Amino acid sequence: MPYQVRRDFVGYGATPPDPRWPNGARLAVNFVMNYEEGSEPSIQDGEGHTETGLSEAHGLNQVKSGRDLAAEGMFEYGSRVGFWRLMRLFQERNLPMTVFGCALALERNAEAAAAIRASGFDVCSHGWRWIKHFELSEEEEREHIRRAVASFQRTVGARPEGWYCRYGPSENTRRLVVEEGGFLYDSDYYGDELPFWVTVDGKGHLVVPYSLTNNDGKYAGWMGTSEQWFSFIRDAFDMLWAEGARTPKMMSVGLHMRLIGHPARAVGLARLLDHMMARKDVWICRRIDIARHWARAHPWQPRQRPSQMDREAFVEKFGGIYEHSPWIAERVWEGEMGAIHDTAAGLAARMAQVFRAASDEERLGVLLAHPDLAGKLAAAKRLTADSTAEQASAGLDSLTDAERAEFDRLNTAYVEKHGFPFIIAVRDHDKPGIMAAMRRRLDNDSATERAEAERQVSRIGALRLQQMLGDA
Repeated sequence: MPYQVRRDFVGYGATPPDPRWPNGARLAVNFVMNYEEGSEPSIQDGEGHTETGLSEAHGLNQVKSGRDLAAEGMFEYGSRVGFWRLMRLFQERNLPMTVFGCALALERNAEAAAAIRASGFDVCSHGWRWIKHFELSEEEEREHIRRAVASFQRTVGARPEGWYCRYGPSENTRRLVVEEGGFLYDSDYYGDELPFWVTVDGKGHLVVPYSLTNNDGKYAGWMGTSEQWFSFIRDAFDMLWAEGARTPKMMSVGLHMRLIGHPARAVGLARLLDHMMARKDVWICRRIDIARHWARAHPWQPRQRPSQMDREAFVEKFGGIYEHSPWIAERVWEGEMGAIHDTAAGLAARMAQVFRAASDEERLGVLLAHPDLAGKLAAAKRLTADSTAEQASAGLDSLTDAERAEFDRLNTAYVEKHGFPFIIAVRDHDKPGIMAAMRRRLDNDSATERAEAERQVSRIGALRLQQMLGDA
């Protein structure tokens, strides 16, 4: 199935993986300098307006038509002054960072490109232009990616291994990035604190999330002073560092030369860098270092995701989760499928919902499809593979003559009283526990027992899915 962008509200959930950062670091921190100045929309470059985003002019709109020379100057400050201040702050401390570079911007400042090339900082492609990729056609976007890669090879001497759009990608972006073939990761995602893999047209592709929260873009909004920014980002760092004793994470900090490059703001950045350097077990690193580490420590594992399977394949794989009742899998597939259904727990919950929503007759049919425990079908080896394995797990395939006689007696009495076979999730019990449950539940009224049998059917389904999908 071709790659489609799907929302995922689950992610790693309550049990994120251990990143195994180098030297046992609690927290990996990556600073990103966005180099955009000179690639933004402008009348000079054919757009019909002057860009004011993420600048002192943001929201002012003082020039209704024609060039806004004041806003242009604010962008030029970033490359003329702010860039060199940020470079100095990091190089004085011998700290690495990542440059999110717009290719055209670096072409227009050869001195800055040379400084980046000499610095050892990694460059992630911020596109050919600082524009909205979701407004481009697929062919236009493909050409922008191609031009950006070729440009970086000229200006910084190497192709970028990472990709990041302005504001947000199009629905085609990730597929086109993988199609291009030279990118290890993209950062077009804001929904996590750890990298994760996606499968794009059969290939593994790494997502290294970025942050607009831990970002100096707040200076273009409500934030006024360096102390406010410093305390805000410091608090995020301190919490992640404390949590890192149990669950290490990653932190991205976004910087813009025309914003935090101003003296009164840069002083807050200097305080932040010194604060972080004073803490132990912190890995301040480049973005490519995070991506390469994750690829080594947690390599892509190809797997077929239930939400991305076609109907035939889905029903074939999951049609037996509820005993001889493929209609449940069919209805699950026909409903809304998403990333949550790619986990054992999520798919089990959805199948249970379909089962509970079925008619009384349909639910009874599922109960009647279940074999007796240690009954004639088992003896004749005519059980499904799942039922065979389940009964064997509790030792029901190796009964004494006395035990078999007792199971036969209880099975017969149960069906005569309640009208359906005794059902229990045998993987939750041992042989004596199963027999005790049969004796106890035989005395229940049929309504109570029907409800319990249906609960057990759903539990069996959940256990089967856990066996099949694990924790994926």
